[in-house]
Amino acid sequence: MLAALVVIASGIGLRDPWPADEPRFALLSRYILDSGEWLFLMRGDELYSDKPPVFMWLQAAAIRMAGGILRLGFLLPSLLAALGTLWLVYDLGRRLWTHRVGLWAAWLLLFALQFTFQSKRAQIDPVLLFLMTLANHGLLLAVLRGGGAQAWGRAWFAAGLGTITKAVGGLSLLLLAPAAWAARRGWPGVQLPPARLWSAGLALFLLAAAIWLGPLLWFALRDGEPAHREYLHTILFHQTMNRYAASWDHHEPVWYHFSIVLTLWLPAALALPWALPAWWSRLKRRDPRYLLPLAWVLGVLVFFSIPSGKRDVYVMPALPMFCLALAPLMPGLSRRAGPRRLALAFVAGLGGLLFLAGLAMWLGDPGFERRLLVRRGYQPDEVAHLAGVLALAGGWMLACAAWLRTRRAVACAGWALAGLWVLTSLGAYPVIDRYASPRGVMDAVAARLGPQGELAAVAWREQHLLLADRPVATFGFGPQPTGGAPWSEQWRRAAQWQAQRPGVRWILVLGDALPGCVDARRVHVAGVTSRRTWLLVPPGAVPAGCRWTGPTKERPSG
Repeated sequence: MLAALVVIASGIGLRDPWPADEPRFALLSRYILDSGEWLFLMRGDELYSDKPPVFMWLQAAAIRMAGGILRLGFLLPSLLAALGTLWLVYDLGRRLWTHRVGLWAAWLLLFALQFTFQSKRAQIDPVLLFLMTLANHGLLLAVLRGGGAQAWGRAWFAAGLGTITKAVGGLSLLLLAPAAWAARRGWPGVQLPPARLWSAGLALFLLAAAIWLGPLLWFALRDGEPAHREYLHTILFHQTMNRYAASWDHHEPVWYHFSIVLTLWLPAALALPWALPAWWSRLKRRDPRYLLPLAWVLGVLVFFSIPSGKRDVYVMPALPMFCLALAPLMPGLSRRAGPRRLALAFVAGLGGLLFLAGLAMWLGDPGFERRLLVRRGYQPDEVAHLAGVLALAGGWMLACAAWLRTRRAVACAGWALAGLWVLTSLGAYPVIDRYASPRGVMDAVAARLGPQGELAAVAWREQHLLLADRPVATFGFGPQPTGGAPWSEQWRRAAQWQAQRPGVRWILVLGDALPGCVDARRVHVAGVTSRRTWLLVPPGAVPAGCRWTGPTKERPSG
């Protein structure tokens, strides 16, 4: 747990929320703190109906606990959820097998690339992972170890919380399908609870879901607000059933999630050539400790492979159970030459790749990597700094491989990846933050406007509102794949807003959304973030009747 704290917490306080999702959730969390509204959250001037607010509640509480310091608080829910997930996986390994197996399961999970990366991001998925693993934990103990009513009830309640955190949280209950099949076939050690506990479990599931759904339905159906009813329909149907049945983004082939297992679940996935026959052997011996987690992992992979829309994080909830099923095999596999050589090759290969990439960026002149970064707004000294971080991280991994070698290759992978995450977090975050965060842009805007200036935004992103030093008028968000306000409509309303008080009102606009009728000679360049140029339109630069018919062809000179 100490190693997990060092690896996952490294970098907290060194960066702002980064696109695409982090600024959105942080903005909504700040809205909760500023307004006291916790049910119908606002993104600018629009209701946010893409995700339930449970994660934002947790993030708002964490920011409050951090003294209102955004950089310290916004990552805490992911950190705590990751630590909790690691403990649950360890505890399952300990109870179903031995203390040593529990440790193996936790180490495998900690250093799986997808788990570590997502645990260091302020997104919903680490919290969802914890809740689904908590449900798996209770179900496995209740079915395989006679955990009784307490474990059973905890599992159903956690599944309900997972469902209102992200709709797929209830998938954790699918673990009962292989459990029922094994019980019917007479597998030893499988015992389903009596019927009364099933009813109690369902009641606890509904009780947990009612924490959010109860107030939502009460207010949305009673207050008569059309916007609230539309919110209800969107979040309960469009963003759940429609997203699954008719995905509108992230289209990938049917085998996509299986490729995630072979890449982002490394280095644990390196053991698959030896684990697959070993698992088959244990399943033939009718060992339910393998059947239940493995069947659930396969079920999650198949479930998310059906729709055309796929993202790597969709299958991350299956990763803890994958590590749990793999852990009992690791004491034996870690003594075999083949797995150790593959682990060492993984460390040396990844370390060599990072080391050479860092050297290429550092010594290459002009170099593709250097040109790419400079185009994104980095200064040459910052490019050299990032190159040094990459070379140092790669050199650390190569040093681990040379020091521990094949005999201790599994420990080598742990040391190498721990160093990689810590070095890149502490070394790269402050520099990348300048590119990924619009703090510099918003500071320039504040300096240009002065204390009396008023600001509106067109074609804005959530991070601009999050880091603004004053209220920002907005006129819809979009356009998006699922709707939203087009730039033409946003600009029309922004121009009307500015004309009402032309002496003090300014408009922050994406460079590609600046209308051609605006006097480009008077427009100021606020800055560049994420390869996008942001412009500041002063009073008087917008002629009467200016409409958006396309971006300006003349670049601003200011």
